[in-house]
Amino acid sequence: MNYDELFPKITSHAKEYGFVFPSSEIYDGLGAVYDYAQLGVELKNNIKTAWWKAMVQMHENIVGLDAAILMHPTTWKASGHVDAFSDPLIDNKDSKKRYRADVLIEDQIAKYESKSLKDTNKRAKKEGWEAGSEEYNKYLQGNRNAKKAQELHQQFEVALNSDDLDQLRNIIVEQGIACEVSGSKNWSEVRQFNLMFKTQLGATADSSMDLYLRPETAQGIFVNYLNVQKTSRQKLPFGIAQIGKAFRNEIVARQFIFRMREFEQMEMQFFIKPGTQKQWFEYWKEYRMNWHKALGIKEEFLQWHEHEKLAHYADGAEDIQFKFPFGFKELEGIHSRTDFDLSSHEEFSGKKLRYFDPETQESYVPYVVETSVGLDRTFLAHMSHAYQEEEVPNAKGGTDTRVVMKFHPLLAPYKAAVFPLVKKDGLPEIAMEIFKELKFEHNVMYDEKDSVGRRYRRHDAIGTPFCITVDHDTKEDNAVTVRDRDTLEQVRMPISEVRSYISKKLSWRDLLDW
Repeated sequence: MNYDELFPKITSHAKEYGFVFPSSEIYDGLGAVYDYAQLGVELKNNIKTAWWKAMVQMHENIVGLDAAILMHPTTWKASGHVDAFSDPLIDNKDSKKRYRADVLIEDQIAKYESKSLKDTNKRAKKEGWEAGSEEYNKYLQGNRNAKKAQELHQQFEVALNSDDLDQLRNIIVEQGIACEVSGSKNWSEVRQFNLMFKTQLGATADSSMDLYLRPETAQGIFVNYLNVQKTSRQKLPFGIAQIGKAFRNEIVARQFIFRMREFEQMEMQFFIKPGTQKQWFEYWKEYRMNWHKALGIKEEFLQWHEHEKLAHYADGAEDIQFKFPFGFKELEGIHSRTDFDLSSHEEFSGKKLRYFDPETQESYVPYVVETSVGLDRTFLAHMSHAYQEEEVPNAKGGTDTRVVMKFHPLLAPYKAAVFPLVKKDGLPEIAMEIFKELKFEHNVMYDEKDSVGRRYRRHDAIGTPFCITVDHDTKEDNAVTVRDRDTLEQVRMPISEVRSYISKKLSWRDLLDW
């Protein structure tokens, strides 16, 4: 299933089944702002829990924080966001539509790569090559569209590394890139646009102070570094983890919840002794990749991307990219930030943010290795990865197509659904007792509406891993049927064993012990 087919199905499924709604939809919505619905909030919270357990609970030297969204404005001067947190923008003079210049060029590269892949698949079909074979890869890398993509990528890299806005515009013009609205190629100059939302603190205009909604959660950790270190009595190395909202006035906010103006980050800043950053950078790269795989994402959907242009303060930066329906895109960043952040806040605040090392009897500003993953992008990654359409046998001996969300069981919004076969003969009462027994440990649903077959399909579509059916035999043998979402296997077991069966299938130890 290609992008044109899959991505609209995912966005439609998200709304139809109560995962994600457009914000303020009754007022025609607000661009690139979304609300997480009843199933979405459960999936989102489960991802948060999986991250928090892996990052905080599994490490004795990492603690949590929940810093305020509003911070003193000098924070953003010290961090460099006031002066340098910008995107290169370009306007189409005919449609008046504004674009990010870098995104236009990236899209053009993606078009060449897509044409290259299409050409290669066509040739492979004719020649009988298998995907990934030596002949296939050689043709894929050598055809004309692949060469165009490579040449354009090199031009783009040079322009970005030198902050050459004129060259970015020249590339757009030379490539004949047109406005998607008007089809016009009449472009303005490229200029930088700051992405921070500004607000004010104060009762009157005369006494108010300009503030910013935080564009990232990391600075809340840095300004609290010393408070946390002293009160938690941590020695280096140690980390501070945080999950929180951030806000960016994205001009090109698109692809559903992939790029939004209000989003959530899961970040951990790991404070270390200078000179040890390389080993910790490699450690966190491996650890974070293992986390994504442990949650069920297949290896072929993940890849590393090394930054072509490092921030001036960084000495290492790599992204974990996920294969979204629209291609491989950034999911998480691992960054070696040196001592830039703490040193800068020292300078602007006039407060010492140093660590006294009891072993060496010296005081120094710690270095930092950061792991930063987008919660909304992780949500979308699991929606994309889990969505499947399958042919399954029906009662008439034929097959039906079912839509199934194959979430990792620990991420699924509901862990189990309990069904009475019919709404009479005392079956609802038995089913409700099972529901009450399970709900203290797991998020479960009681469902008695429609036929059992329809209920199965409904819970397949929302990703419920186990369905428990109470039938007429239950009154005789005190047993129920447990159906597995993925295998469709149905197991008969005593009611007394259901709780332990479900709990064994939902073990955090199995997930986190890698």
